[in-house]
Amino acid sequence: MENGPDIKRFFEPRSVAVIGASNVEGKIGYKLMENITSGGYKGELYPINPRGGEIFGIKAYQQITDIEGSVDMAIIAIPASFVLEEVRRCGEKGVSFLTIITSGFSEVGESELERKIVETAKSYRMRILGPNIFGIYSSKVDLNATFGPKGVKKGKVAIITQSGALGIAMIGKTATEGIGLSTIVSLGNKSDMDENDLLEYLANDNSTKVILAYIEGITNGETLLGSLKKISRIKPVVVIKSGRSKRGALAAASHTGSLAGSDEVFDSVMKQCGVFRAESLDEGFNWIKFLADTPLPKSNSCVIVTNGGGIGVLATDACEKYNIELMDEPEYLKETFHSAIPSFGSTKNPIDITGQSSAEVYKKTLIAALESNRISSVMALYCQTADFKKEPYKEMITLIHNEYMSRGKTIAFSLVGGREVEECVNELKENGLPAFKGVYEMVSCFGVLHRFSENKARREMEIAESEIDVERIENILDNALSEGRAFLLSQEAKEMLDAADIPTPKSFVARSIEEAVNGAEDMGYPIVMKIVSRDILHKSDAGGVALDLENKEEVMDAYQLIIRNAKNYDPHAKIDGIEVAEMIPQGLETIIGARRDRSFGPILMFGLGGIYVEVMKDVSFRALPMDREEVYSLLKDVRSYPLLLGVRGEESKDIEELIEVMIKVGTLIRKVKRITDIEINPLFVFGRGKGVKVVDIRIMIAMEKEVSE
Repeated sequence: MENGPDIKRFFEPRSVAVIGASNVEGKIGYKLMENITSGGYKGELYPINPRGGEIFGIKAYQQITDIEGSVDMAIIAIPASFVLEEVRRCGEKGVSFLTIITSGFSEVGESELERKIVETAKSYRMRILGPNIFGIYSSKVDLNATFGPKGVKKGKVAIITQSGALGIAMIGKTATEGIGLSTIVSLGNKSDMDENDLLEYLANDNSTKVILAYIEGITNGETLLGSLKKISRIKPVVVIKSGRSKRGALAAASHTGSLAGSDEVFDSVMKQCGVFRAESLDEGFNWIKFLADTPLPKSNSCVIVTNGGGIGVLATDACEKYNIELMDEPEYLKETFHSAIPSFGSTKNPIDITGQSSAEVYKKTLIAALESNRISSVMALYCQTADFKKEPYKEMITLIHNEYMSRGKTIAFSLVGGREVEECVNELKENGLPAFKGVYEMVSCFGVLHRFSENKARREMEIAESEIDVERIENILDNALSEGRAFLLSQEAKEMLDAADIPTPKSFVARSIEEAVNGAEDMGYPIVMKIVSRDILHKSDAGGVALDLENKEEVMDAYQLIIRNAKNYDPHAKIDGIEVAEMIPQGLETIIGARRDRSFGPILMFGLGGIYVEVMKDVSFRALPMDREEVYSLLKDVRSYPLLLGVRGEESKDIEELIEVMIKVGTLIRKVKRITDIEINPLFVFGRGKGVKVVDIRIMIAMEKEVSE
């Protein structure tokens, strides 16, 4: 909200009123008061209850307007039918923020009541968190305004969660995992405040080092993208999102739409923003704890120290998966470790001290790595041996970890074995040490740590866009809409590409066999012919395409065949003619698509094109706008990217010209709001310096009432 209250007053309220406060155990108003008072909240606390009296030994007010002092935050925990009136009273009192614990609104179909509450709050310049939430914990003012567990541990992790029940469980899990919180906020129905409002504060909050967000749905995705791109360069952001299934994704008229399942787009966009998406709660919690407590490596040179060859190979495989560079300097490694490890060990990375080594040998080897000014991080692996004793290893690991921390170096431990080894890991974790039962668990933590280092080095984005003739394009759209069409005919689409300076084949629309033959003779052979119909979008499915036509007899036959196929495909289809175009030489078939995503706004797609695109599904997505580097990363994301570089003696393709077309398509979807979908499939890409050429184009447009400004 423009000119709304300072978000600082939400996380650091000087005064809090609890509407629905109670002395009766079992009521939410009781639990809220218990948590706030036992948590040591530093500000003024005002219980509100129609009976008045005292609640938790504090004077209670019958209504909020009876309070003499100002109120930064009001917590509402009363039945839904009474909430609207209390919101009005809070407005009259001049409250800045409302946290509405109460459920029974849009989540159960009562959207109109929720809308009235938000409108009322806005009229008083109040902001609403919720409704349908468990509350907020903020370490800055020792405020536990939740009905979750007491005794939240202070720390460096901020959690934003859309799920109330899961959020309460997260509070318990952080305590079990030894993770301290700077804040945890429940978003609930997101009727007003959402992730963007909270990130604005957390980005600059020096008590928050890592942010974890649990997301079920995104309502303001374009703004969220901007927020995440900025904050992920300052501090790590980990996201867990539910809803990976494609059941909710509706197939659109273009391949781009049908391939752009919500989860595929979300995954690509989070990667683009520098956000780390965890597959599970356990993975997410491993990451946030490691990121909060571990110094960033000073370089990419990493060493594995192990007492078992097999576990060392597993870790090496995991490093490749998570893009972690292992130090590969045999002479330097030999010089560094030869005096620490047994003569029958190996100084090649992974450094193998063998299963006969004791805790003391581990210590000497890890100290040797610590003393090296060229080794930045160490993965210490242990496989249980017959002489394992928990206490010596716990003592050694604790000592080594503290030494590494004191010198700002990165280390983590993975111990694999039976019950005693697992007890050792659990005890180390309880003491705040980075100890793991699985190799991949540990290595994935190093992976996000290294990726965050890359985020910090990322430069500010310079938006890549091109010059397009917007006025000419708008006129084309006006013409289509005047005929009641939500798509462009092939010649209109070609004209639009011309207005964006995207290379297309020479073509014209023939409305008779004679026109087709005469035009083909003038153009020169070979040519291609395609059906032009507002009722047939996928031309090849309808048998509406003929390729490699070499003479007028073939043109005549193809014209009649295409018309017959189209009528068989859809007897009611309106046929506007046959497009006759130059047959361009075969190039690498790619697809470029752009559409307006419901969550993130304009997105761009690239992949391997042609008729098999939906079978192969070798595509990737990015949200717009992008810089040139991001456009290039979109190319590199697809499995078929090596084809652009040239394989088995083929020449490399014209990647620079391909990127130019992608930038132009991105500019079209961003600047012309009425375009909803663009699909170029295939776009032929030729050898380096030989350019690209559009073979087929499909453009969908919104009717006027569908366009959102």
